[in-house]
Amino acid sequence: MVLLLWILCMKQYYVYTLASQKNGTLYIGMTSDLIKRVYDHKQNLIDGFSKKYSVHHLVYYEHYIEVDESILREKQIKKWNRKWKIRLIEEKNLGWSDLYDEIVQ
Repeated sequence: MVLLLWILCMKQYYVYTLASQKNGTLYIGMTSDLIKRVYDHKQNLIDGFSKKYSVHHLVYYEHYIEVDESILREKQIKKWNRKWKIRLIEEKNLGWSDLYDEIVQ
């Protein structure tokens, strides 16, 4: 029981990819609150790239417990060429479905 409570209280981090559409413009980010962050992108509450290019569909995400790991992973993916990023998305989300509804349930 104590272990379960400890796990539930731990901070969590996410590396995520948003897309404007299938094979469209991509945005890679990192957050500790995936639901809120994607909601903010969808509502254009965040000025910048995702708002300018209408990048609002959550097409990929990864979960981390260590903030350093998530930061390194975000930087790694951002350096990848487009083909590798698309392959990463399609390994888990072939149809480029918006995964937002999946995470808010």
